[in-house]
Amino acid sequence: MANWMNLVEMVKIHAGKTPDKIALKEANRELTFSELNERVNKIANGLTGIGLKKDDKFAVLLENSIEIVELYLAAAKGGFIIVPINFRLSPKEIEYIIKDSDAVALFIHHPFLSIALKINFDAALSVENKIPNIGDKFFVVGERMEGFSHYEDFVSQGEIAEPDSNIKPEDIWVLLYTSGTTGIPKGVLRSHESYVAFYLINAVDFAFTEDDICLTIMPLCHVNSTFFSFTFTYIGAAIYIHPAMGFDAFEVLKIVEKEKITFISLIPTHYNLILSIPEDEREKLDLVSLKKLLCSSAPAAKETKSGIMEYFPGVELYEGYGSTEAGIVTILKPYEQMTKPGSIGRESVGTDFIKIISEDGKECSVGEIGELYSRSPMMFSGYHKLPEKTRKSFRGDYFSAGDLAKKDEDGYFYLVDRKANMIITGGEHVFPSEVEVVIGQNKNVLESAVVGLPHPKWGEEVTAFVVLKDGREAGEEDLISFCKDRLPSFKCPKKVTFLEFEDMPHTGSGKVLHRVLRERFSTKDN
Repeated sequence: MANWMNLVEMVKIHAGKTPDKIALKEANRELTFSELNERVNKIANGLTGIGLKKDDKFAVLLENSIEIVELYLAAAKGGFIIVPINFRLSPKEIEYIIKDSDAVALFIHHPFLSIALKINFDAALSVENKIPNIGDKFFVVGERMEGFSHYEDFVSQGEIAEPDSNIKPEDIWVLLYTSGTTGIPKGVLRSHESYVAFYLINAVDFAFTEDDICLTIMPLCHVNSTFFSFTFTYIGAAIYIHPAMGFDAFEVLKIVEKEKITFISLIPTHYNLILSIPEDEREKLDLVSLKKLLCSSAPAAKETKSGIMEYFPGVELYEGYGSTEAGIVTILKPYEQMTKPGSIGRESVGTDFIKIISEDGKECSVGEIGELYSRSPMMFSGYHKLPEKTRKSFRGDYFSAGDLAKKDEDGYFYLVDRKANMIITGGEHVFPSEVEVVIGQNKNVLESAVVGLPHPKWGEEVTAFVVLKDGREAGEEDLISFCKDRLPSFKCPKKVTFLEFEDMPHTGSGKVLHRVLRERFSTKDN
């Protein structure tokens, strides 16, 4: 029976059809599809040469780079499973993922060695490169470090021939760990066929072509980038890879101008930073190449959307909702942005109808809040080592990531909040996202997060954490009063704490970690 070609098979095909076309590019280097395919062959063969077998796992702790893309593709070529680790995690979290995943090799960018050295392994990492399960299968990417094997030496030793591997569509390709928004990170097993389904659905919903050039800024250790970057590789288009650590809005726009970028996936905070660039600076740039933008991972305020469309006239703005487990679930398309503000859109093409299920297990009526369940060919294969958690996440073939939503009379969905984030204060239910949307309407606010902190009388107290825009000022009473003019009193923050942007805890995709804020501030005087 014929199967869809997986990502790395398509790379081989593009290397034959368009060998000289640019596949990957960075600030100072680039690879054609032919060059990329040859290097990936050498890496896949090299992994076999150091003892990895089909379905063995290897971990990568890497910044956005050509190397991390090569390693994703090499895993696919050789039938291995890649375990991308978020470089923003603590040594304890990195240790947990390496151990839980059963990785037998590790590739690490040289700036992150200091993090690895803090990990309390049973046999400590040293210049002898000893880590349980990994041993000497430890390779440094980037700057050469004395005592450590180097990535380019490893690549050079591999054979250039196509690997002899039998990859099935249902085989696992990527083991991604969730951001831990509600607890310990869970390993999400994703197959080749689940990704192929996403690439084809994505290409249709966004009308991407082989002439597009994607600017990848979101971390490649996160599912968002494995979806929205590799779609372009799959269809034979180009990716420009930009470091994910830090975000210089003006620098990003200069790259758009220079490299003729046509698509970027960003989060609302990124867009707010772009919109904060002084008008006289913006006017120096020619951004006519930009055709499409995606806003995801968090709700975007109507004012932000309006600002984006005004700043990038003619550019199509999309919003998407999805999860590491389910893929992309809904799309709000450009023509719907102003007619359905606040909506996450409707079902992606090629997927089943979404179900909103109430606590008593019944499908919700229009306007009623319940848990969102989806069914599609993009679905993950299960949680790593957690069969019971996998079982509880499904109702039949329908999966829930624990998000609460509602549907309007036109079939558009609205995300209310994560089930675990709901605040109960004095018996009343408060959804943080509703309060955050209001706070975000204040012209001085860059980002906010609302959590419930313990209170002796009310059970939980609505508390806001706010990052102000550069050069702007606002006081606690200013923002509380702002909310009181727009929300019922029980939903208004009782306290506001101002944070610097770097002190607001984020996932790799830019979502605020409400759990971390609750843990950090619940132990303090309220």
